Amino acid sequence: MAQRFGIVWNPTKIDGDALRDAVTAAVPEDTELMWWETAADDPGRAMATEAVRADCDVVLAVGGDGTVRTVAEVLASAGEQAPALGIVPQGTGNLLARNLGIPLGSIPKALNVIAAGNERRIDMGWTRTDDAETETGFLVMVGFGLDAHMLAETDDDLKDKAGWLAYVAAMGRAVTASETVDFHITLDDGEEQTLSGHTLLIGNCGDIQGGVTLLPDAVVDDGRLDLLLISAENVTQWMQTLRTVVWDNGIRRLLGGDDETVSIDFAQHLTGQEIAVTLPSPVPFEIDGEEAGEISTLAVRVQPGALRVLC
Repeated sequence: MAQRFGIVWNPTKIDGDALRDAVTAAVPEDTELMWWETAADDPGRAMATEAVRADCDVVLAVGGDGTVRTVAEVLASAGEQAPALGIVPQGTGNLLARNLGIPLGSIPKALNVIAAGNERRIDMGWTRTDDAETETGFLVMVGFGLDAHMLAETDDDLKDKAGWLAYVAAMGRAVTASETVDFHITLDDGEEQTLSGHTLLIGNCGDIQGGVTLLPDAVVDDGRLDLLLISAENVTQWMQTLRTVVWDNGIRRLLGGDDETVSIDFAQHLTGQEIAVTLPSPVPFEIDGEEAGEISTLAVRVQPGALRVLC
């Protein structure tokens, strides 16, 4: 049976003619193709909504993390009959694609994965901050603190060239910028706790650029969210934190070491399905590596099996 593909693509990330040629070459000849460009004031919400209403079998998100996240929000909200999601990564981070093993840097290879039709059900996270009337979806991680943004957005070129060493360079900026605060947090149905730190990352999956895994226990289809609380305040504490992140919970595990996640006083790991946080004053916030203003309160939940992704 012929399928209908909806392509939501960011014209600032790719040439339209090249994309059309690549898609036409990758899918069966009888595939019906419908095209929507994103706009400066809409990274894909209205376009993905139209694709759902048009009864597309698959919706391709062609662009960076913002485009993929926006399209995923619409599909995750559309219910069990929602189209499958295909990802053609064209951004700098491409964080979900990295975690799912979708080819980067090659449009034909990414399209071949989509055309193969192998689906994986993955979770989606949702967050509501302060007095927001609606939730915002995320696929990789959200977090607060200057260091959350630093960890997610260390210089892209340096990460590609130097891997995890790029984060050592960024650490110097974080040492002077971090300010530890006491905040209240509730995990699932547990009692409210008071924790201390300057950065809290909450993730659906844990790999970022440079070969670094911030959340080693995070799995995109386990129905849970993983948390990393960082409270390092000086060079010595940051070096211990980096060792834990890069070596203990990264390289050592890849080399066949103990799979148990290591926590230290300055880098603690937690997990939950619903998380509520209240901060004493506004702090910078990020969603999937993009700045999202400042927040004082945060509610996060996971939607298990929210998306069918072709990967």
